[in-house]
Amino acid sequence: QVLIVESGGGLVQPGGSLRLSCAVSGFTLDYVGLGWFRQAPGKEREGIACLDNDDDSTYYSDSVKGRFTLSRDNDKNTVYLQMNSLKSEDTAVYYCATSDGGLGFDERIYENWGQGTQVTVSS
Repeated sequence: QVLIVESGGGLVQPGGSLRLSCAVSGFTLDYVGLGWFRQAPGKEREGIACLDNDDDSTYYSDSVKGRFTLSRDNDKNTVYLQMNSLKSEDTAVYYCATSDGGLGFDERIYENWGQGTQVTVSS
């Protein structure tokens, strides 16, 4: 069983930065893709960034492109989401998930999910 734990959320002012962490552990770490999603109050969950575990290719939604960046620390089995120039509309619960069979922004691809971490952007 794969265990995913997100951390790093909090309250930040508009224009500020946060770095979220996604620690992956468990029976197998040979997932195909890792995705970051977010869900704002009253809205559907949205895929915002994903990483190809084979070649480290990264992909971003238009809503975060140029502001958010994925990176990884293989020794710690952790993937980071660096979030810069945060806006009030980035306020959401952020989730990390892994997929054994694909990659993309569709949450149906992903089998294993973390519990989420709250990000609030407010002055």
